[in-house]
Formats: sequence, C-alpha cells, structure tokens
Amino acid sequence: MRLEEYWGVGPKTRARLVDELGAERASSAIERGDVRALTDAGLTRGRATHILRRATGGAGMETLATADAREAYKDVLDVVVEHALTERAGDRIRVLTPLTRREEMEERLDDVFDALDAWNELSDATQTAILASYDRYDSNDGSERAAVETAIELCDLGLETGPFAPLSDLDPETLAAAASALGAVEDGRVRREVDDELDRLRSAREAIDNMDAGTNELVEALRDEGVHDVDGFRDAFEDRLLAETDVTIEQVREAMPREAADAGDFVGGTLRSLRVSLQSSIDEREERVRTDLDETVEAASEAVDTAIGTVDEIALVLSLARFTDAFDCTRPAFAPPDAPAVSVVEARNLRLATTGDEAVQPVTYALGDHGVEHASAAAGTPGTERVSVLTGANSGGKTTLLETLCQVVVLASMGLPVPADSAEVTPVDSLVFHRRHASFNAGVLESTLKSIVPPLSGDDRTLMLVDEFEAITEPGSAADLLHGLVTLTVDRDALGVFVTHLAEDLEPLPDAARVDGIFAEGLNPDLELIVDYQPRFGSLGRSTPEFIVSRLVANAADRTERTGFEALAEAVGRDVVQRTLADAKWAESASHD
Repeated sequence: MRLEEYWGVGPKTRARLVDELGAERASSAIERGDVRALTDAGLTRGRATHILRRATGGAGMETLATADAREAYKDVLDVVVEHALTERAGDRIRVLTPLTRREEMEERLDDVFDALDAWNELSDATQTAILASYDRYDSNDGSERAAVETAIELCDLGLETGPFAPLSDLDPETLAAAASALGAVEDGRVRREVDDELDRLRSAREAIDNMDAGTNELVEALRDEGVHDVDGFRDAFEDRLLAETDVTIEQVREAMPREAADAGDFVGGTLRSLRVSLQSSIDEREERVRTDLDETVEAASEAVDTAIGTVDEIALVLSLARFTDAFDCTRPAFAPPDAPAVSVVEARNLRLATTGDEAVQPVTYALGDHGVEHASAAAGTPGTERVSVLTGANSGGKTTLLETLCQVVVLASMGLPVPADSAEVTPVDSLVFHRRHASFNAGVLESTLKSIVPPLSGDDRTLMLVDEFEAITEPGSAADLLHGLVTLTVDRDALGVFVTHLAEDLEPLPDAARVDGIFAEGLNPDLELIVDYQPRFGSLGRSTPEFIVSRLVANAADRTERTGFEALAEAVGRDVVQRTLADAKWAESASHD
C-alpha cells in the first residue's frame, strides 16, 4: 500500500517518513501500529496516533459517530494509559480502537483476564522483579537490547502461564549472545571490553598519545638518565616505549625514522609513526569485530524479533490488567444482535473514579429486554423499553450517567473490561454521544442535527446518548424536535437515552420509550444538595429550584440580599423553602448530637 493512501498521510508527511525511514519501513511501521517509529521520524505523537488508529482500526473508529463520542473514547484511553507498564505499552494502548467483530472483543477480554489471573497468582517478589525489569526496559527507551535483556530476565523467573507462556519458546542462550552483540556498539564504535585485542591496540595508542603530548619532557628525562650518545639514547627510548606502551619491538623499530635532525625530532617522528600504525590496526580490528557482531545479530534476528514482540505483548496485556484491577472492572456480556440491550449494575464513572472520591454513587441502568433481565436483580425492574427519557434535578448526575454508559460501551467495544459490578452490551455500529452545548443559534442546531440524525437513517445498530438537546434552540421547537428524535430512535429499533427537562412536553411517547427520573432529596447540614443518583424507572424527575433557593436564602450576605431571595421563595413555595431549611438545621443538630 502506498504511503499516501493511508489516512492522514499527505505530501509533507509522506516526504518526512520517506526521508527518515524509507517508504517500505514507513509502511511497515504504520501496519504494525508503531507509534515510536513515526515519532522518531519527526511526527508528533498526536498525529502519529491519529494515522495509526485509522490504519489499524478505521472501521472501528467509524462507530464513533459524533465528536463527543470520539472525545469520550480519547478520555477513556487516557485513563487506561495511566496504568501502562512501559511507554511502548502506552503507545499501543493509544491506538486501540473499537473492534467490529464480537469474536475479537471476546478474544481480547480473554487475554486481559488471563493476564490478571496470572499476575495475581505470582508472589510479591516475582511481581516486583517483573516491574523492575520493565522499569529498566523503559529507562533504556525500549531499545532492541533492552527488550532482549528483559526477555532473558523474564525467562529466568520461570514464568509459564497466561501471557507469559510464549516465554517458553525463547532460547535464552541465543538471546544472551544477541544482547551482548547489540550492546557492543555505542555511538557507532565498538565499546571497551568487547574484544581484548582491540582494547590492547587502543590502550597502546592512548599511551603513545600521552607520550607525544610531552615529547620535550621525555627527551629531558632520557638525558637525565645519563644517556648521551645516539645509540644509547635510541636504546633507552626503545626500552621506555616497550615498558610504557603495549607495542612490540618490531613496531617500534619500524616506526623509528632513518634520519632525524635531533633527539626531539627522532622521538616525535617515532611516536607519530607509531600512532598512524596503531590507528590503522585499530580500524582494521574494529571492522572485523563489527562484522562478527553483525553476523551474530543477523543470525539471531528471528529470535530477537520474537523476544521483542513477546516482551511488548506481555507489557500490553499486563497494562490492561492493571487498569482492570485499579477500577475493579468486570467482563461485559454481549447481548444478542436481535435483542439489543445496554445495561449496567453498580457502574462507576471513570472520570469521577480517578478523583479518588469514595462517596461517588454507582448506578444501575438498563435498556432493552436483555438489559432488564440483567439489571433487575440489582435494582428492581426498569421496564423493557429500548429508549428512555431521563429527567430530574439539576446537578443530579444525568449527564454523568450518559457519560458512564458511553464509557462502558466504548470499553466493551474495544474488548476491555468495564467499571461496573456487571454489564451487558450489544455492540453497536454507531455510537451517538451528544453532550450539552450551551450555544443558541441556527448554525449549532443544524450542525447538531447533521451529526446525530444520519446514524438513525440506515440499518445500523445505533445507541443514542443525547444530553439536553433543548439547550441549542427555543423550548417549543426543542420539544417538537426531541419528540421526533425519540420517535425516530424507536422506529429504527435503536437504543437511546435522552436527557431533558421537557419530558412533559414530549407526551405521548411511543410505547417503546419510558420516562425515568433522578431526584434530589433536600439539603445536608452544609446546605449542599442531597441527590439519589440512582434513576427511578418510570418516574418523572423534577428540577428542584426550592432547594437551590433555600440555600441562597440561608447564605445571603445581608438583609437586602436575603429579601430578594425570599421573594423567589414566595414564587417556588415559601413553606417548602422553610421546611427544607428546617430539615437541614435538624440534620446539622443531629450530626452534632
């Protein structure tokens, strides 16, 4: 495949990849999903990631039908990447995309839970050794040598189950020779202690260099030894060379000039000649050593490639297992296509879970027949409808519930565990997630409709998660349009949750749609809203302005401000406001008791 045929590879990107990698290597890197190869060639990580997602999972990316769905997908990946064992594992996680076949989803889930089981069976000492090995791998930028050394270390631990099973196919002896050869060259030169003869020649040259830097001092030192005639000086210089440099008598005599103007000229000429001779010998020896090293690496290339692939694959699945463990994720079940459903039991929102707030309330929710069967044991029977209109208090968690459902569906479609006690999902062809956008103009309305309606127009399985559609147009028109969206969702046998404050204006709803509600229950002693985030199925939730007004009355800065808020209290019901404040005060008193 030509480079320019890959999504996102234009003329400039192609030219850069060809210059740095060559067309064949660049194409291979894209097919492998190798983020590092592209970033090393000069692409930003973001651009490399976008190209690779489309190249390796373009069909899956098409299921993310809206910009908000794609943003939610990226947010999920950011959370998973936080648990990557290595930088390369993080790069591979960033290019994971929704899968299009259920078999692929099941296979990846098998791999993740096999990895989690295998990891949990290891002793603390073995786990620590594995993490330390991968830390060293990462500190060496994931080089070939670092990967091979990591493979050897993992083999030495005797790991045999789950993701570690492929280690048994590696040959540690071959890898050890390859690691030695791979580490023998640094900055284009053969390192010290690789070849004894090369080290001897280099040491001899360095000694000659040191002598040459002090030629005058050497001549004076020889004369101070009482050497005055030519033959005596020559013999003393020869002895000094043999004693202080690792050269042979033949090399010394070959280097001595036949004619010299004086002792300094004689010594300098000899040293310079020796240096040239030694450097030539060094170059020849280094070339032979490099050839031997290259042959060793070439002979072990297949073993090295296998080791690198094994090390990186283990790092990937262990990273996914670490994410699974960190959020107590479970394996989603897949509802059959002919009975679409989305349901979660005690689901946790990843964004909230990362804050470490233990007070976050999990929620149970369900759409469709299978979803009801799955969720009813945990939260009563929500009703078998495939579409719901979710209503309730401001700040009541309606948007968070939409986001949580979106996260569960995205993770399940990627073949990854989900943050819930259990979940059942029908993989969809189009995920329409629309967040609330407080922009009130015709352009936003048109662009929104162009984004969320087309997925409902074909035969694809679609999940609609739409938040406060009324925020982008006037209430009367919003109610009409939203009723049309709900009806279209039902007519197309799609699944959907529509968050709105206009539920009463949507009556009558189609039979396959229901109204659910989230309720605020009052104010706590700190005058914060108490909300039961678990939706009540089949109940119309209401906004609770009386609670907000009660808080404003209680927190008024002065009498004048309080008078204004008390006027609002009359509008929403003074008795309700007074009762709310009394309940909050009682709760505060009770807490002190």
